[in-house]
Amino acid sequence: MRRFFEKLIEGGFLISGSITSLAILLIILFLFKEAGGLFDAPVVEDGYVIAVNKDNPVKHLSAEKIMDIFDAEITNWNDVSEKETGINQDILVFRFSDLTNYYTEEELGSEFQYVPEKISELVAKEPGIIAFIPTQYVAKDFKGRVLADDKIAFGDFFAGTKWYPTSTPAPIFGLVPLLLGTLLVSFGAILLSLPFGIAVAIYLAEIADKRTRDFLKPVIELLAGIPSVVFGFFGLVVIVPLIQKGLNLPVGETAFAGSVVLAIMALPTIITVAEDSMRTTPSAMKEASLALGATKWQTIYKVIIPYSISGITSAIVLGIGRAIGETMAVLMVTGNAAVIPTSFFEPVRTIPATIAAELGEAPAGGAHYEALFLLGAVLFVITLLLSFTVEYISAKRKM
Repeated sequence: MRRFFEKLIEGGFLISGSITSLAILLIILFLFKEAGGLFDAPVVEDGYVIAVNKDNPVKHLSAEKIMDIFDAEITNWNDVSEKETGINQDILVFRFSDLTNYYTEEELGSEFQYVPEKISELVAKEPGIIAFIPTQYVAKDFKGRVLADDKIAFGDFFAGTKWYPTSTPAPIFGLVPLLLGTLLVSFGAILLSLPFGIAVAIYLAEIADKRTRDFLKPVIELLAGIPSVVFGFFGLVVIVPLIQKGLNLPVGETAFAGSVVLAIMALPTIITVAEDSMRTTPSAMKEASLALGATKWQTIYKVIIPYSISGITSAIVLGIGRAIGETMAVLMVTGNAAVIPTSFFEPVRTIPATIAAELGEAPAGGAHYEALFLLGAVLFVITLLLSFTVEYISAKRKM
C-alpha cells in the first residue's frame, strides 16, 4: 500500500510538471504566433488606400514618408525620394473627410452613391494630389493610381527609429527607441543595485552579528513584497523632484530616475538570494582558509564568493529580470517618451511600459495589437539571452 501511494504521488508530480511545462510552451507559441502577424499587415491603415494622380511617377511610399507628407514636413513631390524622379509639384493632401470642401452634398448624392466617381474625378484633376481614401470608395474605373499595397517589413520594425502606432494614414512601429530605453534603464538599475546588493549580502552572511541579521533580514524580505506601483509613487513624489532640482534638469522623469527606482526594487531580491547562497558555504572550508593564515576578507573573496557563485549568478539573473520586465514603476517615472535617448537624463519609454500603456487601446488582431505582441517576444528573447550569458560566465568561472 505504501509503495502504491508513493507511485501515485510520483505520478501526480509528473503530471503537474508536464502540465506546467506544456502551459509555458503554449504561452510562448501563442506569443510568437500573434507577433508574426505584424509582417502580413499593410503599411497603410487596414481598409484604406493611398492614391495619386496617374502621371505621378512615385510608386512606393514608406510609412515614414507618408507621415511626413500628411504632417506637412514634405510639401513637394521632388523631396519624396532621392531614387525616384518626382514632379516639381506641390503636394495636395486629401483625406476622405475633405471631400465636402470640393463637392456639395447634392453632387455626392443623397446616399453618397456618387462618392467614388467624384474622388476619381478629383484625383485625375489634381496632379499633385495624394489621397487617403477607404477601399470601398475606389471606383472600378478609377482614373488615378493606387500605390502598391506594401507589407510591413522586418527592417521597418527592427531598424525603425520612430514609434507612432496610431499615426494616420500609416502607423509606424520602430523598435529602436523602445529597445534602447529598456536597455538604458535596466542596465543602469543593475549597475546601481548589484554592488550594493552583493555588499549587503556579504555583510549579512559573514560580518553582521546574529541580532543585527535577525532584524535586517525580515525587513529586506518585506521590501520584496511591496507592490511596484508603490515604488512608482515613491519615485514620482520623492526621487523625480530630487533629480530635477539636484541636477537642474527641465524634467525629472528620466532614464536615470527609472534606473534608481528599479535598483531599489531589485535590491531585496539580489540581497536575499545572494545571502542565502553565501550562508551555505561549509564551515570547514572557511575554517581551513583561516587556519592557513588568510584574513576574514581574503576568505570571503577567495573562498565564500567562488563557492557561492551559482547562487550569486541566480541573484543577478533575478535582478536583471526584475529590472527588464518591470512595468508600472518605470511607466510612472521615465517620462514615457518613445524617442531615441542620448543620455541617462532624458525621458525614455521601455518595452514593458509600452505594452502596458497601449495594449488596452489596440484593436484585437490589428497591426498595433500584433506589434505589441512582437515587443513581448523581443523582451522574452532579451531575457533568455541574458540568462544564458550569465549562466555561461558562471560555468566558465567554475572550470
